[in-house]
Amino acid sequence: MSKKIRTGVLAYLLLPVAVFGRGQKPSRNSSSHNKGHHKTAATKVQYGVASYYANKFEGRKTYTDEIFTQSKLTGASNTLPMHTWVRVTNLHNGKSVIVRINDKMHPKNKRLIDLSRGAAERLGYAGRGLTKVRIDVLGKKKPAEAEEEDALTKDNQTK
Repeated sequence: MSKKIRTGVLAYLLLPVAVFGRGQKPSRNSSSHNKGHHKTAATKVQYGVASYYANKFEGRKTYTDEIFTQSKLTGASNTLPMHTWVRVTNLHNGKSVIVRINDKMHPKNKRLIDLSRGAAERLGYAGRGLTKVRIDVLGKKKPAEAEEEDALTKDNQTK
């Protein structure tokens, strides 16, 4: 076999490794600085931009067939599974809120999360429209902290 053919065969065999990597998976404890641009499996920590729902969505059905309400602590994401609980932290002021993902955003939307106005107000950016956030994935089970936030929300609505 000539040297030229051997080099071509070797390049052909190594091409999948160069294109697709070695198939190594990240460790379970690694965190990601996913900016929300990739449609990958949810990671434990994500960074990106948060927005909040326009009032025109009030009363409409979400992806999970729930009726959207601005006062509930919910969010829409294209990178997180439905019914996942997450802690969203505003990186400008350190405020955080726990929300449940129950909706998807438009597929071309590059933001990480779209929150209800109630959640945006808790994070202190409702007047600005957008803010940089950190999202910590808490899982599918409702965290005890979310129960406390629900109680606070109900108290504020009755006053």
